[in-house]
Amino acid sequence: MNIIPVALTIAGSDSGGGAGIQADLRTFSFHCVHGTSVVTCVTAQNTIGVTRVDGMSVPSVVAQIEALMDDISIAAVKTGMLLNGEIIEAVVEQVKKYNLSPLVVDPVMVSRTGSQLLDSHALSAIKEMLLPQATIVTPNRYEAQLLTGMEINTIEEMKKAAQEISDLGASTVLVKGGAMKGALKGVDIWFDGNKLEVLSTTMVTTKNTHGTGCTLSAAITANLALGKNLNLAVKEAKNYVTEALQYSLDIGEGTGPIGHFFPLLLKKED
Repeated sequence: MNIIPVALTIAGSDSGGGAGIQADLRTFSFHCVHGTSVVTCVTAQNTIGVTRVDGMSVPSVVAQIEALMDDISIAAVKTGMLLNGEIIEAVVEQVKKYNLSPLVVDPVMVSRTGSQLLDSHALSAIKEMLLPQATIVTPNRYEAQLLTGMEINTIEEMKKAAQEISDLGASTVLVKGGAMKGALKGVDIWFDGNKLEVLSTTMVTTKNTHGTGCTLSAAITANLALGKNLNLAVKEAKNYVTEALQYSLDIGEGTGPIGHFFPLLLKKED
């Protein structure tokens, strides 16, 4: 019998399969980590956009977590789209109750086009309740702007944002540069409260980038579940996303997903 680590994603469902829980579970599988899930909301979406979002009830979210905790040992956890303040508060209560750690927080707050997805109550709950529980938080440029209230256009502003988000309570911050322009596109800033580090990988030119943020945080979670230290988990996760971007899927009329299962695609080419 093979005993492998178990990871948990607490996030939303993406009917198009490119992001959310679907992307997380594929990423866990790639890393040979068993994936479990707690669904917070169900989206109707495709490669073009989102047409509907339905939140799960708080009792449903709590029941899903309790069912897992009653039976399965979880090695690492990530949160994605939590949708509203009530769900965020409930998840934080469960994180504390069951000491769910390490906790990777992907603060899903902004759409691909830069539109804010959460109301002010939810934003406050993330800042005041969720971030202090985080082992690492992985905001993109727009999310970092919401969390700090500052404009981010330069690498120095990315560094300042990382430090300000750290002050909100997260142990480590990774400000992602995928939405930055020019040479900064794809450059991330790591800050662990002491050390600032610029992390970069090879830039991949493709329009099919849907799910990169979910995938990165899921890959970090999987690597932590495997027992790797946080800095190595982040760097290996970035490499995984870079390779998955090289084999992104050109499906639909809009922004297609990245190729989570690229080793199978490589085998098929052989």
